[in-house]
Amino acid sequence: MAENGNGSARPKVAFFDFACCEGCQLTVIDALQTHLELVEAVEIVQFREAMTEKGEDYQIAFIEGSCTRKEDEDRLRKIRAQAGIVVALGACAHIGGVNALANLQPSLQDVRQYVYGDKWDWYNTYPARPISAVIQVDAFIPGCPIDRVEFLSVVKQVLLGKTPAIPDYPVCVECKLKENVCIFDKGGVCLGPITRAGCDAICPTYGDGCEGCRGLIPNPNENAMQDVLLKAGLSVEQLRARMTMFNAYDPAQIEA
Repeated sequence: MAENGNGSARPKVAFFDFACCEGCQLTVIDALQTHLELVEAVEIVQFREAMTEKGEDYQIAFIEGSCTRKEDEDRLRKIRAQAGIVVALGACAHIGGVNALANLQPSLQDVRQYVYGDKWDWYNTYPARPISAVIQVDAFIPGCPIDRVEFLSVVKQVLLGKTPAIPDYPVCVECKLKENVCIFDKGGVCLGPITRAGCDAICPTYGDGCEGCRGLIPNPNENAMQDVLLKAGLSVEQLRARMTMFNAYDPAQIEA
């Protein structure tokens, strides 16, 4: 194991991708360019977006992307068996993300035919799921893409042996701190009252309603949300249509 400037061993880190756009890994690269002290604190042994080498000796694994094929489960389990710490990187790995939209369709075969045309049977698939549905996850970094400041914070906490502190309060709190005009007051739809904060309310700040890419807060107040919708003259169906962008995964609909 390589050593850092203090002569102590640097933990080996690997990045993996499953069904995803790899935007979260690009955010990681962007963050590391301006925080070289983090690069010096760890030894990256595998990171397809940034290097060609593929070391299999690692202690910490960051996994981007959801699991959309049965055969990918074995790869996930091998990563879990090797890594002492597994971190779900981004919405797809954390909550299933946009890939889980396919689960809402009557037939995954129809989805494949629509996407791949007459080559649809070349591509295996099954209902998309977050990696926590297959293996144990020790920490997660939500968002689509992840927030680079939050990534740096989580990595530092993991290296210190701490459980990362991810906000468990709604985006509305951040909106109020920024003194934003509520999207509902502008006639829009927003998932801020039930979505996990930590993004600094970036979408509402720039005039767009939250779409829930960070997942729901623990024990969301659905009754209060319905009251907000009623006051705004909106229906639950309008909210549900927006919610499925990132939160379509339902473990009850997935066959074991």
